[in-house]
Amino acid sequence: MNKMKLQNIYTIVFFGLIYFFPTCSVTASDHSQPNVILVITDDQGYGDLSYYGNRTLQTPNLDILAAESARLDNFHVDPTCSPTRAALMTGRYSCRTGVWHTVMGRSFLRDNEITMADYFKNNGYRTGIIGKWHLGDNAPYRPQDRGFDDVFIHGGGGIGQTPDFWGNDYFDDTYLDNGVHQSQSGYCTDVFFKKADQFITKNKDRPFFLYLSTNAPHSPYYVDKKYAQPFKQNNIPSPLSEFYGMIVNIDENIGKLRTRLRELELEQNTIFIFMTDNGTAAGSRKPHGFNAGMRGAKGSQYEGGHRVPCFWYWPNGQLNQSRSINELTAHIDLLPTLIDLCDLKTSPSNQLPFDGMSYASILKNKNANKNPFSNRTLFVQSHRIENPKPWRNSSVLKGDWRLINGKELYHLKNDPSQKKNVAKKHAEVVNQLRNSYQNWYEDVSSRFNEHCRIPLGTKNENPTLLTAHDWHTEISQIPWNQKKITADLPGQGKWAVQIIKSGKYRFTLTQRPPGIIHPLKGTSVELTIGNQTVTTPLNKEQTEQKFELEVSEGDYFLSASLKHADGSRQGVYYIQVERLKLK
Repeated sequence: MNKMKLQNIYTIVFFGLIYFFPTCSVTASDHSQPNVILVITDDQGYGDLSYYGNRTLQTPNLDILAAESARLDNFHVDPTCSPTRAALMTGRYSCRTGVWHTVMGRSFLRDNEITMADYFKNNGYRTGIIGKWHLGDNAPYRPQDRGFDDVFIHGGGGIGQTPDFWGNDYFDDTYLDNGVHQSQSGYCTDVFFKKADQFITKNKDRPFFLYLSTNAPHSPYYVDKKYAQPFKQNNIPSPLSEFYGMIVNIDENIGKLRTRLRELELEQNTIFIFMTDNGTAAGSRKPHGFNAGMRGAKGSQYEGGHRVPCFWYWPNGQLNQSRSINELTAHIDLLPTLIDLCDLKTSPSNQLPFDGMSYASILKNKNANKNPFSNRTLFVQSHRIENPKPWRNSSVLKGDWRLINGKELYHLKNDPSQKKNVAKKHAEVVNQLRNSYQNWYEDVSSRFNEHCRIPLGTKNENPTLLTAHDWHTEISQIPWNQKKITADLPGQGKWAVQIIKSGKYRFTLTQRPPGIIHPLKGTSVELTIGNQTVTTPLNKEQTEQKFELEVSEGDYFLSASLKHADGSRQGVYYIQVERLKLK
């Protein structure tokens, strides 16, 4: 048989296989859809990179990435953690999705929301999250309930917070690995990037979406001394020296990850995004901090609270040349943009409307004369209370104008540090932006009176562990981290729950998570769910109290408190709820 005939036979067989087996898997070099790696750090601000002018902190790997990327230099998020993540995951304003706080049950992403992971998974991508989720620790709010195939996370909003594994302190910690607690060796950021390497290597021959969300450089500012010491030697005090040290460690890991992508020949067809979740937490401290001349930091409605870096690198998509993009963009735009760039199929009948817009054409430098971003208005608000209030810690953004709390007006081109309130000189602009805000607030507030309830007795999670991190309460301080728990922080709250099916439920009350022995410290303990209240005396050695109650299907508030001899009360921090005889 001659060579030409043999080649024809191979060709017929090859295309025959494609015809009869159209869903065969493809290799990393064959699949056309790009991989996506979205890296988001925690509490690192716009000025916490040397690329943007910080002379104290050196971030060489992030600087290289920035110099090779399309940079969104007028990019905005929410001023705190959970709200930014809710908007990022859904393409919708965070308060619309039920998230307007980081605690108090107001950090749960409503169960009807469709996430970024859902879109990728429905399009054949392998989806993974590593690090911080902070949108709910109970079903159906967990990442494994929201489109993620592989889940490696800490609990709550940070390592060492109340829902996290007891005793975690950034070093040699225990994390949830696909729902099972697994101990790890090493510093948290190093562990997360190591897991990212494993996820990428495992899925290199298929399209994947990886959400790599570091806990660093969030407080407490724990890092190996070798990272903080160089700053201390230059008279940079704590906690800024540790904060900067945590960022240096992140920068090193970014460099290693990018090298690994090149080794696996994945760099060319991987969309690599770097961003942060809010303004700096410690980097604006004077005299050594740097905030790029902006007013405000984490939690602030001023520019320094919500303007953050965002870099896009993708060689196959021609996003590998240095370019600054100054259009007004935001976290709500990422999902629509990725849908366009990755050609993800959507189901309009089930899709919730986006608040964000795709900036794919801007990234690719197309349609410059038809720029839909040139006249847009954005809204930033940081409620951080049980029930939202209009105008509270708000900013309306349009062009160079910033309307703060409905009263103060600043023009960034003339006043980038927002020092000169020009509201009296530009009353017409104030009125225009106020009207825009009022229309927006009326739209997003339609479900503010609802609670994202924690279902009890489900097959997906039984028993369910409730923690004081998610108390609904009007008090300003709640025991949201383990240090506050060990200090017996006073206070009381209630959980918004839903009994899925009528039956008998066991309620186990403790002041530490299951497995950690600690006295209840009270003369009696009381449990209330709906109209049922039960009380029982305690002895000094008692470490837990169990109640078994018949509860009907429905929505309830659940609370428990310890009574003391002087008549005072202390809320119970943990309740484990189990539906008995579950089939």
